[in-house]
Amino acid sequence: MTLLDRYLIKQFLGNLLLVLGSLVAIYLLVDFFERIDNFIEAEKSIGLAATYFLLKIPFIIDQLTPVCILLAGIITIGLLYRNRELMSLHAGGITIFRISFPLFFISGCITLAALANAQWISPQAVTASETIWQEEVKKNVAKGIVRHGRTFYKGKEGIYSFSSKDSSRRQFHDFRYTSMNKENILARFLTAETAKWTENSWNLINGQEKTLQGNGSYAITVFKLEEKKLPDTPDDFFMPPYQGMQTSISQLFGYWFTEDTAEAKRAMIEVNKRLSFIFLGLPLLILAIPIMLFMHRRLKGDLAITIPTSCGIAFGAWALWNGAQALSQAGQLNPLMASWAIHCVLATSGFFLLWRQNKI
Repeated sequence: MTLLDRYLIKQFLGNLLLVLGSLVAIYLLVDFFERIDNFIEAEKSIGLAATYFLLKIPFIIDQLTPVCILLAGIITIGLLYRNRELMSLHAGGITIFRISFPLFFISGCITLAALANAQWISPQAVTASETIWQEEVKKNVAKGIVRHGRTFYKGKEGIYSFSSKDSSRRQFHDFRYTSMNKENILARFLTAETAKWTENSWNLINGQEKTLQGNGSYAITVFKLEEKKLPDTPDDFFMPPYQGMQTSISQLFGYWFTEDTAEAKRAMIEVNKRLSFIFLGLPLLILAIPIMLFMHRRLKGDLAITIPTSCGIAFGAWALWNGAQALSQAGQLNPLMASWAIHCVLATSGFFLLWRQNKI
């Protein structure tokens, strides 16, 4: 690693810490004023409130890393240009590709660190912080848990489980209901491919019911469509939103290769969504550097102009990425294309513009 590489990486890391620290502080400050009243009303201690806000930092970092990489790179190159260091490097025969390489390298390293955070730190921190918020402050006691891609709920008389749900239609997939008698012997076991709640009853599709008889044997009934009475309704299934966010990327990879086709598809979409968001910072930086240099040279713009422009690029890319994810969730776009097409477009455009800048 040359002296130039070490200098650029040091400048980049300093700017990254400055940008990340500032954005995290703003995020926490807004969140503090929104939620501190809830802690006071619940008569919770300052220590518990402080723990809650500290536990949110890994998730905040997870969400801010791509834009922080972009801004740190732009500020680094912008300061080089303002201090005429970039001109000196060009005069020495050093191309913009060579100047940008250490920034791309350290951005890749930061991205891998963000990936590690999303895998090992953020899920546990999110779960802990939301447990404080839901159970300690809001007094919402979770009646269900998520284990290996299935949701389990303890009802009045038995246990419900399902692999996924469509909340808008009150529809549950791979539905199971199990109840025991007073002697803890299986009394009823009900399975269905799909269960749908309509007004005051359950409509079960493609299922089977196993019921304990008086002589100790079981009666088994197979059905295509039946209406069943169960003690609980979907409104009783309280599952806090953070339960799904505690799943790590490696666990999602495991769900991707399960035999359940629907679960595997959902896991594939979520894996590509999370990974593509984490890796969005590097292609954004690749595109933003030549655009910023063009603005400096042709439009005589300074950091006061290039930073908002870079933020606009990031917002536009995020909007396109988010729209593609919505289409992927609806099954109208391939998950790989929805997640990674924007990266290919940004990186290809950026490298092309960098090549044009080298010719100027």
